[in-house]
Amino acid sequence: MGAGAPNPLYSEYSILNSLKMVPLLLFYAFSVLVQGYNAELTLHPKTQFLFPEGKSLVLPEPSDYFSSQLVSTPLPTNSFFQNFVLKNGDQPEYIQPYLIRSANSSISISYPSQNISSDFIEQIFRPDLTISASKNPKPNQRHVISSYSDLSVTLDLPSSNLRFFLVRGSPYLTFAVNGNTSISISTVDPILKLSCDSSFTKYTIRLRNRQTWILYASAPIHLTDNVSTIKSGGFSGVIRIALLADSDSQFEKILDKCSSTYPVSGSAILGSFALKYKWDVKGAGKLLMLAHPLHLRLLSKADASVTVLEDVKYSSMDGELVGVIGDTWDLEAESIPVSWHSIKGLNKKSIPEIIRALGNDVKTLNASNISATSSYFYGKLVARAARLALIAEEVSYPKITPVVVQFLKDMIEPWLNGTFGANGFFYDKKWGGLVTKHGLNDTTGDFGFGIYNDHHFHLGYYIYGISVLTRFDPAWGKQYKSQAYSLVEDYTNLGPKENQHYTRLRCFDLWKLHSWAAGLTEFPFGRNQESTSEAINAYYSAALMGSAYGDADLVSVGSTLAAFEIQSAQTWWHVKGDNEIYAPRFVKNNKVVGILWSRKRDSILWFAPAERKDIRLGIQVLPILPITEVVFSDVDYVKELVKWALTSVPKNRTEEGWKGFVYALEAIYKQKQALNKVRELSSHDDGNSLSNLLWWIHSRK
Repeated sequence: MGAGAPNPLYSEYSILNSLKMVPLLLFYAFSVLVQGYNAELTLHPKTQFLFPEGKSLVLPEPSDYFSSQLVSTPLPTNSFFQNFVLKNGDQPEYIQPYLIRSANSSISISYPSQNISSDFIEQIFRPDLTISASKNPKPNQRHVISSYSDLSVTLDLPSSNLRFFLVRGSPYLTFAVNGNTSISISTVDPILKLSCDSSFTKYTIRLRNRQTWILYASAPIHLTDNVSTIKSGGFSGVIRIALLADSDSQFEKILDKCSSTYPVSGSAILGSFALKYKWDVKGAGKLLMLAHPLHLRLLSKADASVTVLEDVKYSSMDGELVGVIGDTWDLEAESIPVSWHSIKGLNKKSIPEIIRALGNDVKTLNASNISATSSYFYGKLVARAARLALIAEEVSYPKITPVVVQFLKDMIEPWLNGTFGANGFFYDKKWGGLVTKHGLNDTTGDFGFGIYNDHHFHLGYYIYGISVLTRFDPAWGKQYKSQAYSLVEDYTNLGPKENQHYTRLRCFDLWKLHSWAAGLTEFPFGRNQESTSEAINAYYSAALMGSAYGDADLVSVGSTLAAFEIQSAQTWWHVKGDNEIYAPRFVKNNKVVGILWSRKRDSILWFAPAERKDIRLGIQVLPILPITEVVFSDVDYVKELVKWALTSVPKNRTEEGWKGFVYALEAIYKQKQALNKVRELSSHDDGNSLSNLLWWIHSRK
């Protein structure tokens, strides 16, 4: 842990808390043993604190698209179907393997091709088939979201008597037709051939673009076609439409065999480093779904109820989607260590240098001199200071701890008390979540926090600071526990049973297994996220807060979400030389994705061009924490990434803060060389400090 004998101050802050962790860890281990590895996680009810209600002038009206029974509950603000409830609701969403667009009382389905360059990959939406009612008295009536879940959304076209069960990973588009309604299916490519079987329940649609679609009906349906339109007589029942992605006869037989079994919704049950998918299935037979590459890697090998069909494949922005038979899946994430201190320990010879840097960094702490009012930059300053206290604890240098603790109190308390006049947290009843004073009447205030952008990024920094402060001053933590949990549950709440004031897992996508950051902004390419490391920090910090408060369930929730976020970053953001998910042209030019969208991969950042590879690396590293060791555990990839980024490191001293992150990763395999570079830096990014960089480099073993 470090050199030097502990004094009474060190004993009070460190040894006491270490002893308090023993029963917590024993309790956590006992809980896993009793409940089972895949048991559903629940957070015990807390005293639920609400920040003052804020009246936003910029938030959209949820009742425009959500059914009346849903608008009285907290609503998702970073969901996979968010475009369906913003503005005109007519931007496509990627519901693997198809793009789905709802407009003018119709649903269009697209099996997207890709536009590929060395700088980006994007899906091209082309409405292959558009489904509507033939005689609709209100053709411009909006759709309605009547229900949603972790893995699905039910979209109704009320004037058309059509209900679409949009379930992620289904190779079929499934919809119910009520009221003996005539339907119309239009195409953008001429129909070459429409044929049916003898029962009139299976039709094959061949288009000039070489696509073949198969339509299955739960009862006989009579279809006729002209050049670009297919029409039916009156029909009531269920229709499923699937692309025949492979002309192999076995592929079609599998689609035929599984066509009568359809999911209407799907849920995800979070366990300890585990996730269970369960679909609500109608019809007789076996359920066919599609798994993305990370699903396939995490599917439990011991689950005999699931069969992977290697020959059933659909292309995807996220890699090949492979067929899986089974209406429940068990996913097992690799467990990760959540530690306050370095995982491998420090080189004892380095401690004097770290202590000198700590002394200099602590001298800069003066809350009265802080000019930042943005919730993001202010939170980063809080977390930066909190790191100093933990590093001091690890190197047995308690002298600075009271200074850091007081600084953290001076910084954090005004936000929790509502006395920080320049800004503050408020509660929005319309969607159900936190907003800031800056965001009440400005969509760009606090980088869009008021319209639910980047919540996990901002709040993760505060939660980190609160966790550290609670570790060193448990009485303070007890005093502010309700406010602390209100912050963390804004993005980690597991549902209304846990906290009725917040939506379920605001940012985390339980199908993609990573977070989205975009909030209530309509984007043609869907949701997006830039910084995976800040997302990881949010859940890692939640786990630390659980540790600080003796809450084993919060430790498990935070740790599990962090583990999934890490594995998603390694799958979709980290672009290794042997990457098979993205096109070779993109892989050759990029070692890390800048902005990852639902249906696009971009090399640019929101605040920097693609050429600034050092910044692109940095935004996937900051803040440097013990958990960073796990994120960048592949040394061969780190070498590729650093070599690539070093080519754009500026030689002047105007942006030295970003250099530190490149050198930090270089230290994983060239410790001395990186150390010398860091010692020469004269400035650091506000999410970092010299003592933190030295701590990181000297913990390389």
